[in-house]
Amino acid sequence: MDANDMGRDLSKVLISEDEIAAKLDELAAAIDRDFAGKEVLLVGVLNGAVMVMADLSRRIHTPVTMDWMAVSSYGSGTKSSGVVRILKDLSTDVHGKHILIVEDIIDSGLTLSWLVRNLSSREPASIKVATLLRKPEAAKVEVDVAYCGFDIPSEFVVGYGLDYDGRYRNLPFIGTLAPHVYGG
Repeated sequence: MDANDMGRDLSKVLISEDEIAAKLDELAAAIDRDFAGKEVLLVGVLNGAVMVMADLSRRIHTPVTMDWMAVSSYGSGTKSSGVVRILKDLSTDVHGKHILIVEDIIDSGLTLSWLVRNLSSREPASIKVATLLRKPEAAKVEVDVAYCGFDIPSEFVVGYGLDYDGRYRNLPFIGTLAPHVYGG
């Protein structure tokens, strides 16, 4: 799927496929530098982080293993309350391991903050966070992000793993939807 396939549903391309690829190269180089001589457990947060995790992991030269978590946060509408339920936990024992949580986007930070606390209680050697996108204006809690691709405005975005109503995850870029798609 590309911009032409979206027709009138696409408002604009915010970050191109080439910009994403270049940023993932930068992030992978920083991760390799910071984790030199260590093995890293990449923890992807389902479903949105699938694209970021796949493409970032292929750029990292440091030895990595991978696992996935799925969490659900409760709130009203599109707003997170920070009350989180684990839908799929890790298969890996993280005790003594260097963890890199891989996220697609950090919005309020509430769910990620909870996830960092949860994983910290399992006594890893270290925990760092990598995200492709961050919305600084939407932050409700401070989350230490070691690797951030792009700071973006507080707009609803789709593509590259991010969806609206289950659609648009397979776009190779980050874009915004036309208001008629979501009733805006």
